[in-house]
Amino acid sequence: MDAGVALITGGQQGIGLGIAQALQEAGFQIAIASLPDADAPEVAAGLAALGGAALYIPHDVSDLAAIPALFDQVEAALGPVTTFVNNAGVGAPVRGDLLHLKPENWDFVQNINLRGAFFLAQEAARRMVTLDGASYRSISFVTSVSAEMASPERGEYCVSKAGASMVAKLFAARLAAENIGVFELRPGVIATDMTAAVKGKYDARIADGLIPAARWGQPGDIGQAVVPLALGQMAYCSGSVIAVDGGLSIARL
Repeated sequence: MDAGVALITGGQQGIGLGIAQALQEAGFQIAIASLPDADAPEVAAGLAALGGAALYIPHDVSDLAAIPALFDQVEAALGPVTTFVNNAGVGAPVRGDLLHLKPENWDFVQNINLRGAFFLAQEAARRMVTLDGASYRSISFVTSVSAEMASPERGEYCVSKAGASMVAKLFAARLAAENIGVFELRPGVIATDMTAAVKGKYDARIADGLIPAARWGQPGDIGQAVVPLALGQMAYCSGSVIAVDGGLSIARL
């Protein structure tokens, strides 16, 4: 089954790879864009996990001038992008007191998680609206529970994800009449390289009841959530925020 062409930023590892694998299993052709060179170990491992069938394009999300060329390369190799997953992101370079947050760390995170995400989605949307309107297309933003839950020791990250949440809403409102669904996925505590440094901390907190599901989330959990969005099975839910967090963000007493 050819479900279309999916472009996933940061799809070579972690959550992005989980999404790429799920979409590939659903019949999508897969293109991955990320900063490491094609011969980087994590890229080789990610492509191997996808059976060597995915297109990999080195791309710096913060380089806005390179965005059209990225989509041109995917179109030339696979055809127009029908599903775009805005997943690539970075955490706070240094966790610490909000009162000592440095401007350069703020700018670094915003340039990738918010500025880059906006203009990538803009290019995807511009191209999608030129396609056959009867064919379903989608854009998904992978944000975080930190879009709403405050962590003062990594304020720049929280702000970037809160901003991306609004970007998803804006594109959803703009594209709904075009038969293009736009969604926001909010992962919770997911087992990836990004969270490896705080594994001990969250192992203890999960054991103490932090997450109702009583386990770490896995990249595949987010992947399985993306599939029905990309296939158009939730088309009338465009603009929705989907928590993929095991109940972490449920308000509890």
